[in-house]
Amino acid sequence: MPLYEHVYLARQDLSAQQVEELTTQYKGVIESLGGSVAKVEYWGVKSLTYRINKNRKAHFTLLNLDAPAAAVAEVERQQRINEDVLRTLTVKVDELEAGPSAMMRKSDRDRDERGDRGDRRPGDRDRDRGDRGDRGPRRDRDGRPPREDRVEVAADDASED
Repeated sequence: MPLYEHVYLARQDLSAQQVEELTTQYKGVIESLGGSVAKVEYWGVKSLTYRINKNRKAHFTLLNLDAPAAAVAEVERQQRINEDVLRTLTVKVDELEAGPSAMMRKSDRDRDERGDRGDRRPGDRDRDRGDRGDRGPRRDRDGRPPREDRVEVAADDASED
């Protein structure tokens, strides 16, 4: 049977329990039509890039499916009818990921980076760059020193030489 990754977005005003009930319902449809759900990942409530049906956030859920095309089509049909489901995306894949999806790995990576940044003091960034002496004196686009550094010779001073 073909393998699919299916993600659906549910309205933000649903509870996590209601979203889990939707997932169980769709899982039952897949299994009743001869397929199986290899993995279910609830990604949580995330902000949307743009509003969808007046919603700024949505519950994201991933289903890894090993199911016939008819089963996937039936789930998508039921999701189009359901007012609580904002968007769906189904992608046919060659093989399913064994571990956590990229969305779940990303949150682990962010936590590690935040821990590393937390060790720095506020002034460390400036010290890491070095001072201006490493790059030489300031210059404008034409290679001249800035106006306040230039020595201006007045016209009457030049005539005295």
